[in-house]
Amino acid sequence: MAQHVERTSRFNVPANKVWDALNDFAAVAKFAPLIETSPLTNGQNSGIGAKRCCNFFDGTKIVEEIIELKEGESVTVVLTDHTMPLNSAIATMKVVPVGADTCDITIAMDFVVKGGPLGWLMGALMMKPLMKGVFKKTSQGLAYYSATGKAVGNGLPSIEELSLVVPA
Repeated sequence: MAQHVERTSRFNVPANKVWDALNDFAAVAKFAPLIETSPLTNGQNSGIGAKRCCNFFDGTKIVEEIIELKEGESVTVVLTDHTMPLNSAIATMKVVPVGADTCDITIAMDFVVKGGPLGWLMGALMMKPLMKGVFKKTSQGLAYYSATGKAVGNGLPSIEELSLVVPA
């Protein structure tokens, strides 16, 4: 049985700047604080069919492939070749302009955990809260990178630096 987890946050960054960062598919390592490198695996950096390998600082990896793209709005990827206890996972990043210099970033994932009912319970009690935290950090990193052009590396910038993009 599939589960859904989603987080939306508002940032003081123009939506088009955020979209520019998302449209550079290999750039996820510049804004996702858990990802060390994200090389393309098929040479295609945008559009349906583009693939990247996300190598995490903890030594794990996943391959992501764009399966749906709404230019300027959202990108959806399927996660494959991973060591997570998942049968399947699909993630979407969406950017919605709120004003000239403000946007909402939504990260959502639909996933099926291995292990039947016990796996479902693990997903509901452990994975969903964990993923919400990852989504928060990733969206903050995306907003910061989009506004400043500075990569976040292994962790987020200071609260003071993030205050440039996170509304009070």
